[in-house]
Amino acid sequence: MKKSLLLFGALGVLVIIACSNIKADEKNNTALNNSSESAESELQPAKELSEDFKKYWYAGKAEITSYTLEQARYGEIREGKAVLIYVTEDFLPKEQVKADYQNDTNVPVLKLNATKKFNTGIYPYSIMQSTFYPVSDNKHAIKVSSSMQEWCGHVYAQINNKENYEITSHSYFQGEADQNFTLDKDILENELWTKIRIDPENLPTGDIKVIPSLEYCRLKHKEIKAYNAKATITKEGNYSNYSLEYPELKRKLNITFSTSFPYEIESWTETFTSGFGPNTKELVTTATKLKSIKSAYWGKNSNKDEVLRDALDLK
Repeated sequence: MKKSLLLFGALGVLVIIACSNIKADEKNNTALNNSSESAESELQPAKELSEDFKKYWYAGKAEITSYTLEQARYGEIREGKAVLIYVTEDFLPKEQVKADYQNDTNVPVLKLNATKKFNTGIYPYSIMQSTFYPVSDNKHAIKVSSSMQEWCGHVYAQINNKENYEITSHSYFQGEADQNFTLDKDILENELWTKIRIDPENLPTGDIKVIPSLEYCRLKHKEIKAYNAKATITKEGNYSNYSLEYPELKRKLNITFSTSFPYEIESWTETFTSGFGPNTKELVTTATKLKSIKSAYWGKNSNKDEVLRDALDLK
Protein backbone atom coordinates (compact mmCIF):
# COMPACT_ATOMS: atom_id res chain seq x y z
CA MET A 1 0.00 0.00 0.00
CA LYS A 2 2.81 2.38 0.93
CA LYS A 3 4.64 1.66 -2.33
CA SER A 4 1.43 2.29 -4.28
CA LEU A 5 0.95 5.68 -2.64
CA LEU A 6 4.54 6.68 -3.42
CA LEU A 7 4.12 5.64 -7.06
CA PHE A 8 0.83 7.52 -7.34
CA GLY A 9 2.44 10.64 -5.89
CA ALA A 10 5.34 10.48 -8.34
CA LEU A 11 2.97 10.07 -11.27
CA GLY A 12 0.93 13.01 -10.04
CA VAL A 13 4.00 15.24 -10.11
CA LEU A 14 4.76 14.16 -13.67
CA VAL A 15 1.22 14.96 -14.79
CA ILE A 16 1.36 18.41 -13.22
CA ILE A 17 4.61 19.35 -14.97
CA ALA A 18 3.77 17.61 -18.24
CA CYS A 19 2.86 20.80 -20.08
CA SER A 20 3.99 23.46 -17.64
CA ASN A 21 6.92 25.78 -18.09
CA ILE A 22 9.78 25.40 -15.62
CA LYS A 23 11.37 28.71 -14.73
CA ALA A 24 14.83 28.58 -16.20
CA ASP A 25 17.88 29.51 -14.22
CA GLU A 26 19.00 32.84 -15.70
CA LYS A 27 22.58 31.65 -16.09
CA ASN A 28 21.31 29.10 -18.59
CA ASN A 29 20.41 31.98 -20.88
CA THR A 30 24.02 32.11 -22.07
CA ALA A 31 24.56 28.37 -22.28
CA LEU A 32 25.57 26.94 -25.65
CA ASN A 33 25.44 23.36 -26.83
CA ASN A 34 27.83 21.89 -29.38
CA SER A 35 25.14 19.73 -30.97
CA SER A 36 23.28 22.78 -32.29
CA GLU A 37 25.77 25.63 -32.14
CA SER A 38 28.92 24.39 -33.87
CA ALA A 39 27.70 25.40 -37.33
CA GLU A 40 26.37 28.83 -36.26
CA SER A 41 29.11 31.40 -36.74
CA GLU A 42 29.85 34.59 -34.88
CA LEU A 43 27.11 34.37 -32.29
CA GLN A 44 26.10 37.70 -30.83
CA PRO A 45 26.05 37.99 -27.04
CA ALA A 46 23.00 36.50 -25.36
CA LYS A 47 20.25 39.03 -24.85
CA GLU A 48 20.03 40.30 -21.28
CA LEU A 49 16.47 39.70 -20.15
CA SER A 50 14.66 42.72 -18.73
CA GLU A 51 12.75 42.64 -15.46
CA ASP A 52 9.54 43.16 -17.45
CA PHE A 53 10.35 40.07 -19.53
CA LYS A 54 11.00 37.94 -16.44
CA LYS A 55 7.82 39.07 -14.69
CA TYR A 56 5.67 38.47 -17.76
CA TRP A 57 7.11 35.24 -19.13
CA TYR A 58 8.32 33.52 -15.95
CA ALA A 59 5.09 33.85 -13.98
CA GLY A 60 4.09 30.21 -14.49
CA LYS A 61 1.45 31.00 -17.14
CA ALA A 62 1.13 30.90 -20.90
CA GLU A 63 -0.21 33.72 -23.04
CA ILE A 64 -3.14 32.47 -25.17
CA THR A 65 -4.60 34.70 -27.88
CA SER A 66 -7.46 33.89 -30.25
CA TYR A 67 -8.00 35.40 -33.70
CA THR A 68 -10.75 35.47 -36.28
CA LEU A 69 -9.35 33.79 -39.38
CA GLU A 70 -10.11 34.33 -43.04
CA GLN A 71 -8.00 31.68 -44.73
CA ALA A 72 -7.36 31.51 -48.48
CA ARG A 73 -7.73 27.95 -49.75
CA TYR A 74 -8.67 26.58 -53.18
CA GLY A 75 -9.36 30.03 -54.59
CA GLU A 76 -11.83 31.05 -51.88
CA ILE A 77 -11.76 32.62 -48.41
CA ARG A 78 -12.68 30.28 -45.55
CA GLU A 79 -13.77 31.46 -42.10
CA GLY A 80 -12.18 29.94 -39.02
CA LYS A 81 -10.20 30.59 -35.86
CA ALA A 82 -6.48 30.83 -35.11
CA VAL A 83 -4.79 30.63 -31.71
CA LEU A 84 -1.25 31.60 -30.68
CA ILE A 85 0.03 30.05 -27.44
CA TYR A 86 3.32 31.44 -26.13
CA VAL A 87 5.04 29.98 -23.08
CA THR A 88 8.59 29.67 -21.74
CA GLU A 89 10.13 26.25 -21.19
CA ASP A 90 13.41 24.56 -20.45
CA PHE A 91 14.57 22.61 -23.50
CA LEU A 92 17.00 19.72 -23.83
CA PRO A 93 19.47 20.81 -26.56
CA LYS A 94 20.58 17.29 -27.52
CA GLU A 95 17.26 15.44 -27.50
CA GLN A 96 15.49 18.66 -28.57
CA VAL A 97 12.42 18.10 -26.42
CA LYS A 98 11.01 19.78 -23.32
CA ALA A 99 12.99 19.16 -20.12
CA ASP A 100 11.08 17.78 -17.16
CA TYR A 101 13.70 18.98 -14.66
CA GLN A 102 16.06 21.91 -14.29
CA ASN A 103 19.65 21.33 -15.34
CA ASP A 104 22.58 23.61 -16.16
CA THR A 105 22.67 22.27 -19.72
CA ASN A 106 19.02 23.09 -20.44
CA VAL A 107 18.29 25.90 -22.89
CA PRO A 108 15.50 28.34 -21.94
CA VAL A 109 13.17 28.81 -24.90
CA LEU A 110 10.07 30.78 -25.79
CA LYS A 111 7.73 28.23 -27.35
CA LEU A 112 4.99 29.14 -29.81
CA ASN A 113 2.22 26.73 -30.65
CA ALA A 114 0.25 28.27 -33.52
CA THR A 115 -3.03 26.61 -34.54
CA LYS A 116 -5.62 27.15 -37.27
CA LYS A 117 -8.99 25.51 -37.79
CA PHE A 118 -11.24 26.15 -40.81
CA ASN A 119 -13.52 24.25 -43.17
CA THR A 120 -13.26 23.75 -46.91
CA GLY A 121 -16.79 22.80 -47.91
CA ILE A 122 -17.74 19.57 -46.17
CA TYR A 123 -14.35 18.79 -44.66
CA PRO A 124 -12.25 20.51 -41.96
CA TYR A 125 -8.62 21.57 -41.80
CA SER A 126 -6.55 21.53 -38.62
CA ILE A 127 -3.02 23.01 -38.68
CA MET A 128 -0.47 23.33 -35.89
CA GLN A 129 3.09 24.68 -35.92
CA SER A 130 5.47 24.58 -32.95
CA THR A 131 8.60 26.72 -32.64
CA PHE A 132 11.18 26.45 -29.85
CA TYR A 133 13.32 29.59 -29.87
CA PRO A 134 16.09 30.39 -27.33
CA VAL A 135 15.32 33.47 -25.24
CA SER A 136 18.99 34.41 -25.67
CA ASP A 137 17.86 35.65 -29.12
CA ASN A 138 21.32 35.04 -30.60
CA LYS A 139 20.82 31.73 -32.43
CA HIS A 140 18.26 30.00 -34.60
CA ALA A 141 15.28 28.05 -33.31
CA ILE A 142 16.33 24.71 -31.86
CA LYS A 143 13.34 22.97 -33.39
CA VAL A 144 10.31 23.69 -35.59
CA SER A 145 7.53 21.22 -36.37
CA SER A 146 4.26 21.33 -38.29
CA SER A 147 1.31 18.99 -38.73
CA MET A 148 -1.77 19.30 -40.92
CA GLN A 149 -4.88 17.14 -40.90
CA GLU A 150 -7.82 17.10 -43.30
CA TRP A 151 -10.07 14.41 -44.69
CA CYS A 152 -7.76 13.60 -47.61
CA GLY A 153 -4.97 12.70 -45.17
CA HIS A 154 -2.28 14.35 -43.08
CA VAL A 155 1.25 15.69 -43.44
CA TYR A 156 4.07 16.34 -40.97
CA ALA A 157 7.37 18.19 -41.20
CA GLN A 158 10.12 18.91 -38.65
CA ILE A 159 13.33 20.95 -38.59
CA ASN A 160 16.02 20.09 -36.05
CA ASN A 161 18.88 22.54 -35.55
CA LYS A 162 22.08 20.47 -35.39
CA GLU A 163 25.28 20.68 -37.46
CA ASN A 164 22.91 21.81 -40.21
CA TYR A 165 19.15 21.95 -40.31
CA GLU A 166 17.96 18.34 -40.42
CA ILE A 167 14.55 18.14 -42.08
CA THR A 168 12.11 15.25 -41.84
CA SER A 169 8.93 15.40 -43.88
CA HIS A 170 6.07 12.94 -44.32
CA SER A 171 3.18 13.43 -46.73
CA TYR A 172 0.52 11.40 -48.50
CA PHE A 173 1.05 13.44 -51.70
CA GLN A 174 2.98 11.95 -54.61
CA GLY A 175 6.36 13.64 -55.00
CA GLU A 176 6.57 14.53 -51.27
CA ALA A 177 6.12 11.20 -49.46
CA ASP A 178 8.91 10.50 -46.91
CA GLN A 179 11.92 12.82 -47.05
CA ASN A 180 15.06 13.35 -44.98
CA PHE A 181 17.55 16.03 -45.99
CA THR A 182 19.67 18.89 -44.66
CA LEU A 183 19.79 22.64 -45.27
CA ASP A 184 22.17 25.45 -44.43
CA LYS A 185 21.19 27.57 -41.44
CA ASP A 186 19.27 30.43 -42.99
CA ILE A 187 16.59 32.46 -41.22
CA LEU A 188 13.42 30.52 -40.39
CA GLU A 189 10.15 32.35 -40.95
CA ASN A 190 8.67 30.36 -38.06
CA GLU A 191 11.24 31.76 -35.61
CA LEU A 192 10.47 35.38 -36.50
CA TRP A 193 7.16 35.15 -34.63
CA THR A 194 9.09 34.47 -31.42
CA LYS A 195 11.84 37.01 -32.11
CA ILE A 196 9.11 39.67 -32.24
CA ARG A 197 8.06 38.80 -28.69
CA ILE A 198 11.62 39.00 -27.33
CA ASP A 199 13.18 41.96 -29.16
CA PRO A 200 11.60 43.28 -32.39
CA GLU A 201 14.52 45.70 -32.77
CA ASN A 202 16.65 42.62 -33.52
CA LEU A 203 14.50 41.43 -36.43
CA PRO A 204 16.39 40.94 -39.71
CA THR A 205 15.68 43.55 -42.39
CA GLY A 206 16.74 44.20 -45.97
CA ASP A 207 17.47 41.57 -48.62
CA ILE A 208 17.73 38.25 -46.82
CA LYS A 209 17.30 34.52 -47.38
CA VAL A 210 14.42 32.91 -45.48
CA ILE A 211 12.97 29.42 -45.20
CA PRO A 212 9.19 30.03 -45.39
CA SER A 213 6.86 28.66 -42.74
CA LEU A 214 6.34 24.91 -42.83
CA GLU A 215 2.61 25.56 -43.05
CA TYR A 216 2.99 27.54 -46.27
CA CYS A 217 5.38 25.03 -47.84
CA ARG A 218 3.00 22.13 -47.22
CA LEU A 219 -0.23 23.97 -48.18
CA LYS A 220 1.32 25.19 -51.43
CA HIS A 221 3.49 22.11 -52.04
CA LYS A 222 6.61 24.25 -52.24
CA GLU A 223 10.09 22.89 -51.68
CA ILE A 224 11.32 23.45 -48.14
CA LYS A 225 14.39 25.60 -48.76
CA ALA A 226 15.61 29.19 -48.40
CA TYR A 227 14.14 31.78 -50.78
CA ASN A 228 15.18 35.39 -51.39
CA ALA A 229 13.05 37.82 -49.42
CA LYS A 230 12.88 41.50 -48.59
CA ALA A 231 12.15 42.33 -44.95
CA THR A 232 10.96 45.72 -43.68
CA ILE A 233 9.73 47.07 -40.37
CA THR A 234 7.64 50.21 -39.91
CA LYS A 235 6.09 51.88 -36.87
CA GLU A 236 2.71 53.59 -36.82
CA GLY A 237 1.89 54.98 -33.37
CA ASN A 238 1.23 52.14 -30.93
CA TYR A 239 1.72 49.45 -33.56
CA SER A 240 4.57 48.14 -35.67
CA ASN A 241 4.46 46.15 -38.90
CA TYR A 242 6.99 43.53 -39.94
CA SER A 243 6.76 42.49 -43.59
CA LEU A 244 8.39 39.72 -45.61
CA GLU A 245 8.05 39.70 -49.38
CA TYR A 246 9.13 36.69 -51.46
CA PRO A 247 9.40 37.69 -55.16
CA GLU A 248 9.87 34.12 -56.44
CA LEU A 249 6.87 32.86 -54.48
CA LYS A 250 4.74 35.95 -55.18
CA ARG A 251 3.90 35.96 -51.50
CA LYS A 252 3.88 38.63 -48.81
CA LEU A 253 3.51 38.23 -45.05
CA ASN A 254 2.73 41.20 -42.78
CA ILE A 255 2.65 40.88 -38.97
CA THR A 256 1.24 43.73 -36.88
CA PHE A 257 2.28 43.89 -33.22
CA SER A 258 2.24 46.35 -30.34
CA THR A 259 5.30 48.58 -30.39
CA SER A 260 5.78 48.39 -26.63
CA PHE A 261 6.47 45.31 -24.47
CA PRO A 262 5.18 42.58 -24.46
CA TYR A 263 4.90 43.16 -28.23
CA GLU A 264 1.57 41.34 -28.58
CA ILE A 265 0.59 40.10 -32.04
CA GLU A 266 -2.47 42.11 -33.07
CA SER A 267 -3.07 40.73 -36.56
CA TRP A 268 -1.40 39.38 -39.67
CA THR A 269 -2.04 39.08 -43.39
CA GLU A 270 -0.61 36.67 -45.94
CA THR A 271 -1.01 37.41 -49.64
CA PHE A 272 -0.45 34.66 -52.21
CA THR A 273 -1.99 32.95 -55.25
CA SER A 274 -4.71 30.47 -54.35
CA GLY A 275 -6.73 27.98 -56.37
CA PHE A 276 -6.21 25.93 -59.48
CA GLY A 277 -6.91 26.54 -63.16
CA PRO A 278 -9.63 29.16 -63.78
CA ASN A 279 -10.12 29.57 -60.01
CA THR A 280 -6.55 30.81 -59.52
CA LYS A 281 -6.41 34.29 -58.00
CA GLU A 282 -4.44 36.37 -55.54
CA LEU A 283 -6.12 36.25 -52.16
CA VAL A 284 -5.30 37.59 -48.70
CA THR A 285 -5.44 35.44 -45.58
CA THR A 286 -6.27 37.65 -42.57
CA ALA A 287 -6.16 37.00 -38.81
CA THR A 288 -7.47 39.62 -36.37
CA LYS A 289 -7.13 39.49 -32.59
CA LEU A 290 -10.18 38.48 -30.58
CA LYS A 291 -9.24 37.82 -26.96
CA SER A 292 -6.11 37.16 -24.91
CA ILE A 293 -5.63 35.56 -21.50
CA LYS A 294 -2.76 34.38 -19.30
CA SER A 295 -3.34 30.87 -17.99
CA ALA A 296 -1.58 27.74 -16.76
CA TYR A 297 -3.78 25.91 -19.27
CA TRP A 298 -2.08 22.53 -18.78
CA GLY A 299 -3.87 22.25 -15.45
CA LYS A 300 -7.24 23.36 -16.84
CA ASN A 301 -8.28 20.02 -18.30
CA SER A 302 -11.54 19.12 -16.54
CA ASN A 303 -15.04 19.52 -17.98
CA LYS A 304 -15.70 22.52 -15.74
CA ASP A 305 -12.73 24.31 -17.33
CA GLU A 306 -14.39 24.38 -20.77
CA VAL A 307 -15.96 27.68 -19.74
CA LEU A 308 -12.51 29.24 -20.21
CA ARG A 309 -12.92 28.77 -23.94
CA ASP A 310 -15.70 31.37 -23.75
CA ALA A 311 -13.08 33.88 -22.57
CA LEU A 312 -11.30 33.29 -25.89
CA ASP A 313 -14.48 33.22 -28.06
CA LEU A 314 -13.61 29.66 -29.03
CA LYS A 315 -16.92 27.97 -28.23
